[in-house]
Amino acid sequence: MSNPVIETEEHRALREAVAALGKRYGREYFARVVAEGAHTDELWAEAAKLGYLGVNLPEEYGGGGGGIVELSLVLEELGAAGCPLLMLVVSPAICGTVIARFGTEEQKRAWLPGLADGSRKMAFGITEPDAGSNSHRITTTARKEGGDWVLNGRKVFISGVDIADATLIVGRTEDARTGRLKPCLFIVPRETPGFGRSPIAMELAAPEKQFELTLDEVRLPAEALVGDEDAGLLQLFAGLNPERIMTAAFALGMGRYALGRALDYARTRQVWKEPIGAHQALAHPLAQAHIELELARLMMQKAAHLYDAGDDMGAGEAANMAKYAAAEAAVHAVDQAVHTLGGNGLTQEYGLASMVTAARVARIAPVSREMILNFISHQSLGLPKSY
Repeated sequence: MSNPVIETEEHRALREAVAALGKRYGREYFARVVAEGAHTDELWAEAAKLGYLGVNLPEEYGGGGGGIVELSLVLEELGAAGCPLLMLVVSPAICGTVIARFGTEEQKRAWLPGLADGSRKMAFGITEPDAGSNSHRITTTARKEGGDWVLNGRKVFISGVDIADATLIVGRTEDARTGRLKPCLFIVPRETPGFGRSPIAMELAAPEKQFELTLDEVRLPAEALVGDEDAGLLQLFAGLNPERIMTAAFALGMGRYALGRALDYARTRQVWKEPIGAHQALAHPLAQAHIELELARLMMQKAAHLYDAGDDMGAGEAANMAKYAAAEAAVHAVDQAVHTLGGNGLTQEYGLASMVTAARVARIAPVSREMILNFISHQSLGLPKSY
């Protein structure tokens, strides 16, 4: 699945090494962790030891000095092996990138080495119950009180808060509650007084749990603010564009894993004279799924290269397209894989049925496909807004 035109020799070597790591753990490990209600601690620790978790972070803070190109490759290959690490999207990609680009020297020294070596994790809190896809309706507010900040609000569908040392919370200053969104970002340690969490019961089979957060007069020191309170959307999208790219990588890995299982089955399952993969009614849909995954990967690679090159505007368009394309490709690949296996596709033995739900997450989060179509229609095509 590697591309010699777009990927360097170093990237191909990284891809092969991560694939080997993923193969040592695989879907059986992932399924066992989920069944036990545990976390992928062993895989996380070994990936950290090998330098994969912080491959995108600056070398002077213990990272690999690469970018989202390399980190998305890591997540894709782990997903293709059946054992994706969702917190890669959140901890090094979103939070690590924001702190590396906009954090103070003290914040960088405090957080980046731990994010790079896996000893610390961060969650990311932006979604709110009453805002949905409309980030401009964020109501979590921060007011200045002496030398401190005081936060109040609610967040929902926040991944991994229970295993994160802190959550990067997106709010708005109290004097910006009306008008255009002027986001500000705060590092909120997990045990901060007033910072509550409650788990959300999900149908997803995943090690990472989802939480609703409450911020009730959460008092933070001035140094908890990341970047400039007046920087606005620039800082926010420094994290959201990597989030979309990494979500595409997550979806691609999932799609590749499902397709691989279907191909193994189609090559060996024999009902009539030839294996079922010889029949075009099954062969062609699998070929189509492969094409769709490859096309989505090309857009993801474009988005990652643009982002790493500092083209935030170009990366924004490409990242949204990549997330959309990868989600659609993953859903199709998983559906076709289940269909190829027939009844076996619904058994626990083959482990594909749970992915039917999981694949649809990429269509919904972190931004719905409909909002991406809105973005492309008015930002790329110049059509008027409907909202």
